[in-house]
This record gives sequence, C-alpha cells and structure tokens, in this order.
Amino acid sequence: MTSGPEGRRPRRGADESGPGLRRRLSLLFVVAAGVVALVVTVATVSLVHLTDTRQALIDKIDPASLAAGQLLEAYLDEETGVRGYILSQNVAFAQPYVSGNHDQQVAYTQLASELRSYPHLLALAEAAHEAGQNWNLDFAIPSIISTRSGDPATIQDQLLGPGKVRFDTVRTRFAALDAALSAQRTDTGAALSDATEQLVAALAFGLLLLLLAGLAIERALRAWVVVPLADLGGSVRLVADGELSHRVAAVGPPEIARVGDDVEAMRLRIVNELDQVAAARADLAERNRDLQRSNEELEQFAYVASHDLQEPLRKVTSFVQLLQARYEHQLDPRADEYIGFAVDGARRMQALIDDLLTFSRVGRTTASFVAVPLDACAQAALQGLGELVAETGATVDVGRLPTVPGDPVLLTSLWQNLIGNAVKFHGDDPPVVLVEARREGPRWWFSVTDNGIGIEPRHADRVFVIFQRLHGRDAFGGTGIGLALCRKIIEFHGGTIWVDRDFTAGARLCFTLPAGTGEGVG
Repeated sequence: MTSGPEGRRPRRGADESGPGLRRRLSLLFVVAAGVVALVVTVATVSLVHLTDTRQALIDKIDPASLAAGQLLEAYLDEETGVRGYILSQNVAFAQPYVSGNHDQQVAYTQLASELRSYPHLLALAEAAHEAGQNWNLDFAIPSIISTRSGDPATIQDQLLGPGKVRFDTVRTRFAALDAALSAQRTDTGAALSDATEQLVAALAFGLLLLLLAGLAIERALRAWVVVPLADLGGSVRLVADGELSHRVAAVGPPEIARVGDDVEAMRLRIVNELDQVAAARADLAERNRDLQRSNEELEQFAYVASHDLQEPLRKVTSFVQLLQARYEHQLDPRADEYIGFAVDGARRMQALIDDLLTFSRVGRTTASFVAVPLDACAQAALQGLGELVAETGATVDVGRLPTVPGDPVLLTSLWQNLIGNAVKFHGDDPPVVLVEARREGPRWWFSVTDNGIGIEPRHADRVFVIFQRLHGRDAFGGTGIGLALCRKIIEFHGGTIWVDRDFTAGARLCFTLPAGTGEGVG
C-alpha cells in the first residue's frame, strides 16, 4: 500500500464553483414562498369577491325586492281603503288606507337604505314612491275629504276615473322597479357563479402550483443533497470495508464537496498511517525474531549452564571439599583460610547457577495454568522454610487465601521467597510475618508484612533487580535474586508487585493477581 499518487488532494466536483447549498436552498424557498403568497393572494381576492357578491345578493338585492313588494302592497292597501270608503261612506272601510299609509313609510325607508349602493335602482324606487305620493295627494286625500262633505255620486263620477289612471301610473312605476330588481338579481347571481368558478379555478391553480413547487423542491434536494450524500456515503462505506485505495470524490454543492475533501484527506492520512504501521510492524517482527533468537541463545546458555558448567563446577566443589576435609589443620592457617574461600566460592557459584536457571525458566508458557489454591502453596512454602522459621523463632500468620489460575510450582516458589525474605531480614526481635488477601474488583490484592529491618524508599525499585543486594553477604546470605524472581512470577501471572513506601514498622510487600473466573477465598 503506497500513498504516492494518493497524496494529491482530489479535485472538487463541477458544482463546487457554483453557489453554496445554503444560498441555493434560500433561493428555492424564496421562490416557493412567492408561489405560496401568489396562491394565497389569488385565492383571497377570489374569496373576497365571492363574499362581496354573495353579500350584495343576500343582504341588499333580496331585502330590497322584499321592501319594494311591501311598499307596493302598502299602496295597494291604501287604494283599497280609499275606494271602499268612497263607495260605502263607512269609516271602517278606510282602515286599510290608514295602516297602508304607515306601512309604506316604513317600507320605503327600508328600500332606500338597501338601494343606497345602487343609484339607478334607487332612482326607480324614488320614482315609484313619488308616483304613490302624487296619487295620495292628488286623489286619495281629496277623495276622503269630498266624501265626508259632498255628494258621493258626484265624487264617484269625477274622481274614480282619474284615481284609477293615477294609480295605474303607480303600478307601472313599481313594475319597472321590480323588473330592474329582477335584472339586478340575475346579474348578481351570475356574478356570484363567476366568483365561485373563479375561486375554484384559483384554488385548483394554486394546488397545481404548490404541487409543482413541491416536485421542484424534491428534485432540487435530491440533486443537491440526497444524491451527493449517497455517493459520498457509498465511497465512505467502501473505504470502511477495507478498500483504502478507493478515492473519495468531492461532488455536489460546496458544503458537501468540502466534506468529501475532508473525508479524502482523512483516508489519505489513514493510508499513510497504515503504511507507517506496516513498516513499524515489519520492524517489530524483525525485532521479535531477534528477541526469539536471543531467547533461544539464552535457553542454550541455560542448557550449557545446567549441563556443561555444573559438571566441572561440581567436580571443582567436590575436590575442594575433599581437600578441605583431608588437609584441614594440617597446613598453615593461611592455607586453611584459602581452602575455605574456595569452598565458599564454589558453593555460591552453584547457588547462583541454580537461581539463574530457575529465573530463566519462568514465563515460557501459560498453557499449564490450572486453578491453584494459594493456601496449599503457602503451607508447602512454610514446610520448606521450617528450619529457618524454627531457627529465628519466627511467627508466620497466613490469612485465608483464594484460588487463582496459575502454575502451582511457581506460586509455591513465590510464597517461599516472600515469606523467606520476611523471616530472614529481621531485627533484634523475633520475626513476625502477616500474610493477607482481599478482593478488589477483578483482581486479588495481597500483602506480606514483617517487623524486620525494612526497605528504604529509595531502594523500593532496586530490590526487584536481579542480583541486587542491599546488605553484605556477612550480614544476610543469599544471591540477591529472590525478589527479582518474585516479580517475574507475578508479572507472568498478570499481576504487579511493589513496596509499600508508607509502611515504616518493617517491610510490607504488596502484589496483585487476576481473580480468574471468580474463585473465592479458600
């Protein structure tokens, strides 16, 4: 995998030079809002026209026609009353005239009010009312007065004929008004139908415009947003599925194109990092091979130390010990001292080789791990330390210990070294050693506390280094490998070990081990 040709920044899509997505959407929604405003305006105008036409028909023309009919009926009542009174000379027959006179005033007032917006109809109404008033003044009132004082027969001969002619004029005027009102009602009804059709057409046109605007918005969003994002998402999924050589194209509006550029830059960075990781992995593999070779050489050294070195060492030790046994006190004191030095050095060399072999065997494989009861390991370690414990008069208190996954031999060696060190490095008082354990989440926490000479904080890390000794061989024996071996065993089992720097009444070593599948305290 190389990043040479991929290192070039991808070219942006054709739409990159165009207006931004926000500007496009703003323009699109402005146009849509304009279409909606146009539709609402046309529909509102049509609705207002329909409402005005309907109001004119229902609130003006129809009431005016009714008032005109009531006015004509009032004049008819007046004519009937006058005629009845002249013919009968009975005042009771004049009652329709009185009530009609009152009704015609009310009806005319209503008619004039309704026709105020229609001057031509109002003029016809005034003409009809004027004809009625003229009939009233020229015929009705003089006829009533003459009937009360004169000869009825003469009145009938002179007035009934002219009165009929005059009232026919009233009828004619009202017929003209009624015809005009009917024509106006027909025209207003036609206008109402036209307004209704106009409103329906406006609503249909508006609905069509809204539908077209919705389709335009849908197509624009698909072309500007959905399709570019789908293409970008497809490229990203290909890269996420492992096709790191697939170039992420930057298409669509500038905002989405910039996202594509960023994703492509991230892909190139990942490719470069993976190249670096691959190179580091190859280097690590080479180092692992070197380490494996070193381990093999170390194992070969351990083999040589256990077979080739120990055999001549045992021979030297044996002959030096024989020399010491046979010639001790037979030579001068200096020779005895030299022979003693040789015997001690051979023994210490043997101990160092044995400890080194033990240290080198730790941590080879975890395949032999089993559930190990640490109580049994501690008791086995105490049995091995029985002579040292009895010699020092030590008191060792081992609390309840859990069962953990591990190597029983190594864990027994761990307790033997920890308890052995706690007993060995004692002060003037007899050693007192306390072993404790407690559960802390997925791990067990252990401590080994003693009342001995303690460990200075500045030496808290040094004590775990192989062959490091804080005291001379004359004061305390040993090879200096014990705590280094403990740390290797604990780390091999997945734990850590440290010195409690805050404990000053002796020494306290703490360490942890994984709890495994949750075994409890034994």
